Amino acid sequence: MILFVHLLFGAAIGSLVNNIPLAIILALLSHYFLDFLPHIEYSIANLREKQWDKKMPVILKVAADFCLGILLIFLFSKNQPILYVYALVAILPDGFTIIHGIMPNKLTKLHNEIHPKRVHFLKDKKISKFWRITSQAVAVAISIILLRF
Repeated sequence: MILFVHLLFGAAIGSLVNNIPLAIILALLSHYFLDFLPHIEYSIANLREKQWDKKMPVILKVAADFCLGILLIFLFSKNQPILYVYALVAILPDGFTIIHGIMPNKLTKLHNEIHPKRVHFLKDKKISKFWRITSQAVAVAISIILLRF
């Protein structure tokens, strides 16, 4: 999934729960749930392969994606500050994946065995782009509806 979908969904899930610790846990778990679904995502191979001269386009794409997520939360929610915490928690697994690619350690290695390798098991399956995009569009629509409450 691209970042803005995770940000929106994490904020939406958190907005439904009145218990902050539980909402944080559910926002984090929402990342793995969404990544289990067929989806598209952009490549961060330049970061993993340490091709520093090709990093800027990837960094700009990630930054734009992140900003879009924050903007959509701002536009479609009651703009409670805690929603942004839930949103940030929902993208932590991707942060761990990037950290593992740049400077691996035992914790990120363990996470890398679970997140990109097992949760993304549909990544290499023959599923049309239509369904990969549709799953993300449905997640965004559900998130916006939930944030409006």
